[in-house]
Amino acid sequence: MSEAQEAAYDVVVLGAGSGGYACALRASQLGLRVALIDEAELGGTCLHRGCIPTKALLHAAEVADEARSASQVGVRATFDGVDGPGLLAYQQSVVDRLHKGLQGLISAATVDWVPGRGRLVAPDTVAVQGTNGSSRLVRGRHVVIATGSQVRTLDGVAFGERIISSDQALRLEQVPQRALVLGGGVIGVEFASIWASFGAEVTIVEAVDRLLPGEDPAISKGLQRALKRRGITARTGARVANAEEHDGGVRLALEDGTVLEGDVLLVAVGRGPVTADLGLDSAGVQLDGGFVRTDERLRTSAEGIYAVGDVVRGLQLAHRGFGHGIFVAEEIAGRSPQPVPEENIPRVTYCDPQVASVGLTEPAARERFGDEIDTVEQSLAGNGKSQILHTTGMVKMVRHRGGPILGVHLLGARMGEQIGEAQMLVNWEAYPQDVAPLIHAHPTQNESLGEAALALAGSPLHSHN
Repeated sequence: MSEAQEAAYDVVVLGAGSGGYACALRASQLGLRVALIDEAELGGTCLHRGCIPTKALLHAAEVADEARSASQVGVRATFDGVDGPGLLAYQQSVVDRLHKGLQGLISAATVDWVPGRGRLVAPDTVAVQGTNGSSRLVRGRHVVIATGSQVRTLDGVAFGERIISSDQALRLEQVPQRALVLGGGVIGVEFASIWASFGAEVTIVEAVDRLLPGEDPAISKGLQRALKRRGITARTGARVANAEEHDGGVRLALEDGTVLEGDVLLVAVGRGPVTADLGLDSAGVQLDGGFVRTDERLRTSAEGIYAVGDVVRGLQLAHRGFGHGIFVAEEIAGRSPQPVPEENIPRVTYCDPQVASVGLTEPAARERFGDEIDTVEQSLAGNGKSQILHTTGMVKMVRHRGGPILGVHLLGARMGEQIGEAQMLVNWEAYPQDVAPLIHAHPTQNESLGEAALALAGSPLHSHN
């Protein structure tokens, strides 16, 4: 093997997912010399095995539901089933177009793309093992760890042909007739929604007492009711003993003695950081349960090394990694950017109905501010556009009494599209009485945010609960 020593870069980014490529692009814009290293495709999990292909399937699921219910709006249409290969081809076409565009951005930004597996051999040096057997050393004044996350499982639950990860679920050519979903978080709820729309019988098994445990309890409760109306069974407070594959199916045993049968079992119990075998220990980078330990400015314990995205403990969201990457690039360039508090990052679960939120939940707000909290729950029942869409749900707002809006929590079809205004209300510390006079277009679901602000300001126009 030959080994070449590179001239030093300003920034060496290890990992080309959302956090890594965002950091590379922004650093290049700021005039820094950048190397971007990854053994997989540019775009990482989000583009190839996560956000994009999953949301493509969710859109297809929405089309299936629209076809199935078309007669309710006077349109003659039928749902005849799913063309598995056609579905995968559509999904891949979306990924391919975005991948091509991202490749063009990296090329135009004059970022040096280094394909291969990178490993720190010194705080300022990454050894890259290329796919062709060559190796090279890439040096940088600053190194950014952006290696992302990978699927996890539980003891007694081993992946196979029918006990599958979300990566495998994205490649299924046939919709299972009976699907078991282990985990009621974002990934589990989204796949449950997809398969139910395609005609599967779905059961979600969640260890804690509610679905989407990171969301406001009122939203979790409303979502569980909505999924039940769709025929999705949610068994909360249920712990798994073991799971095994057998001819034609999967058997899932719970600790209470219940045994569930299905065609497949999707294991969606979270994702773990990709930090093993990266040479982090030898470079002086401290870990915390596998995650890279950082300060609020995303600096690690090693001088000149930063970490972004899913390797940093917290929300595992592509746009969080994207924001981290931009922040670190500007930090290295000396621009002293302002860190974004974790709770002010918007969160969306793209099931049907959708869940979207930003800011503090009511329990979190009460823990921080005690009883000096006011909340309002605005039903979508009186919202014209929601009635047109045949959706139900709510907008919940949380404020510090006499102070700004601390959290906005949404449940309903397409409500993820409203998170932009909600994010501004929370991040700009808007007061309800300042938002109330704003005119919201009619008929839109966006009006429901205005109605909630009116109610929280003490002047509700319509009734609310």
